[in-house]
Amino acid sequence: MSFTPTANATAPTGRCDELREIEPNLTGAGLRIGIVMARFNKDVGEGLLSGCCHELRRLGVTDITLASVPGALEIPLSLQAMAQSGKFDALVALGCVIRGETYHFEIVSNESARGITDVQLNTGISIANAVLTVDNDAQAEVRMIQKGTEAAQCAVEMCNLLKALK
Repeated sequence: MSFTPTANATAPTGRCDELREIEPNLTGAGLRIGIVMARFNKDVGEGLLSGCCHELRRLGVTDITLASVPGALEIPLSLQAMAQSGKFDALVALGCVIRGETYHFEIVSNESARGITDVQLNTGISIANAVLTVDNDAQAEVRMIQKGTEAAQCAVEMCNLLKALK
């Protein structure tokens, strides 16, 4: 079904001028950021970490804590412990799940993502999810630095947004 306005209808012409918009804030000074990195597919994890830490520092974050875990399924529990500690303003999840020949890829990918989302929603602490889910090593290597960088930006922006909303 499509809608065709009549001659008398007034179509919106742009954004609402009367709204109060919270602008994105990428100022990281004073923020405490926790990172959980899976060691499985360690080279990709290290690439994600490099991009993330470089960007966090560029944004002014100086208080960064790293915890490493065996694999992607262990990330949510560690994030939960960090979130509940009260020591962090935002968190970042780093890891890589590479498709194999079995259904295990789907289980690990889906459950780690669900766990990360659950921790975020249950604790109110923003978590930037940079757990790559890819078909092969080459896809991971192409994405790792950029995804780490984006995760840092997301963590800082969402932390500042949540502070502005309170």
